[in-house]
Amino acid sequence: MKTRFEKFKKKFAIAVVPFFLQLILKFIYSTNKKNYHYPISMDDENFILAFWHGDLITQPLNYRSFKKNGSVKVIVSEHSDGEIIRRTVEALGVGSLSGSSTRGGAKALLGAIKALNNGVDIAITPDGPKGPKYTIADGVVMLAQKTNARIVCFRSNPSKYWQFNSWDDFIIPKPFGIIDLYTGEPFSIEGLTPEEAKEKIKINMEKLYEQ
Repeated sequence: MKTRFEKFKKKFAIAVVPFFLQLILKFIYSTNKKNYHYPISMDDENFILAFWHGDLITQPLNYRSFKKNGSVKVIVSEHSDGEIIRRTVEALGVGSLSGSSTRGGAKALLGAIKALNNGVDIAITPDGPKGPKYTIADGVVMLAQKTNARIVCFRSNPSKYWQFNSWDDFIIPKPFGIIDLYTGEPFSIEGLTPEEAKEKIKINMEKLYEQ
């Protein structure tokens, strides 16, 4: 059972950390040289955006360069770490949907379907929120096949970074370096079995890491 102090620490972290984290991210992003590797402009179509959980931190700002007039929501898990991420990305101009493969999944799926049908892009980490790393969970497959939305894979490659000793090898770029930002070509998984769809998504994710 959590003590009163532990509950206070949790509430304090949720209230304070996102504000400073988004300021740090904006500073890191602004002090790095950015090289964008994007396909042709795709502002007229909404997509499912997929990136590995460990590469999450730069993607809200990556999206803003990829689709300047776009609207996006990211699916985040329903726990304290997820709440910190939700508040951070919202401070960076990205909406959120609560839920994950381990908690609140049905609610998140319904919200994501509604958002896609209303012209909003949906961002998702196929291996989140707890892994295993570089695996494809059911959520992204179900979302794409229920909406027929195409998938676009995202990746960042910073020249200098801190890497956490976490299940996802979480990366934060260091200031004053170079960040190469990639998106793949849109692709569809319509008509595929779940296993075939997962394999196609993983292949497309891996293609970005060959560049």
